[in-house]
Amino acid sequence: MVSAQFPRFRSILDQFSPYKPGHTVSAPDGRSFKLSSNESPFAPLPSVVKVIAEAAGQVNRYPDNGSVELTEAIAARFGVPASHVAVGCGSVGLAQQLLEAVGEPGAEVLYAWRSFESYPTLSDLAGVTSVRVPLRGETHDLAAMADAITDRTRLIFVCNPNNPTGTVVHRAELEWFLGRVPEDCLVVLDEAYSEYVRDAGVPDGISLYRDRANTAVLRTFSKAYGLAGLRVGFMVAHEPVVDAVRKTKLPFTVNALGQVAAIASLEAEPELLERVEAVVKERVRVRGELLAQGWTVPPTEANFVWLRLGDGGLRPRGSERPAARHRRRARVDRRSRGQRHFAGGRQGVSPPALSPDSDRVP
Repeated sequence: MVSAQFPRFRSILDQFSPYKPGHTVSAPDGRSFKLSSNESPFAPLPSVVKVIAEAAGQVNRYPDNGSVELTEAIAARFGVPASHVAVGCGSVGLAQQLLEAVGEPGAEVLYAWRSFESYPTLSDLAGVTSVRVPLRGETHDLAAMADAITDRTRLIFVCNPNNPTGTVVHRAELEWFLGRVPEDCLVVLDEAYSEYVRDAGVPDGISLYRDRANTAVLRTFSKAYGLAGLRVGFMVAHEPVVDAVRKTKLPFTVNALGQVAAIASLEAEPELLERVEAVVKERVRVRGELLAQGWTVPPTEANFVWLRLGDGGLRPRGSERPAARHRRRARVDRRSRGQRHFAGGRQGVSPPALSPDSDRVP
């Protein structure tokens, strides 16, 4: 008979549930399109599939823990020293490593809300205090975020384009904000959707990090490069930041198939970016159709669109039962570790990782 006494675990685990990815739907006609995870709608390129198949014959061996060839390929592609590149299990894996690197009692992590869904959970698990600054006009309120910085702030996430709203911050305001951040506080520019950006006013974070020792840039191969199932991301930052992240990395966390696939994807980048351009065109078309129907849809530079929710569900302006507007208090939430708070509940939904089948979304 099993004892009634069970092992003790961290109390913080009682505050949230395990991560739940988007559900895979099943249509009556057998044609289903999962849009909830912002994945690429396109299968990997044949050249990428080829190197994956070849590498599969060697999976009895551990992968290169340092991801040396991939690191060098990323460095060459973006014109940075290899010592400024860290590879991880998706950009979210690197975010976790960064939080582990700064996390200690009393430390604060600052980010906009609503933003990337994993920031609160990863912060809680790292034992840091989340400081959440409400969005303004569906995008980062950088002035309010600057005012929220204290001597306890150790790390700041700026998700650009923002997930889930798709909105962006521009160069002038971002440079102003970076100038307000103390030099001993790390700013992480989370740019998982950077390949989809067409707004010329949005800076490439890699151009900003070069002369800023406290700025890091996160990118991923999961979205535009279509390797979500292999979990590969990377960070570009100065050596002290890279060294800290490598110390918090789980050994062999980037598998061998992911490493060769990412290298092959960089080599096939022109072909992959043609697919990205197709998604961008679809993004423009879908947003235009929604606006024409009376929906409120903020400009998006990602591969999805953002619609607000009301208590009656999603409805366009002028419908019989218009969605009630949610009011969000313009305040900063400084939450102790072990607590999670979503003021006003979920404010919207970002359905479509846009694809040629976007019109099939009910």
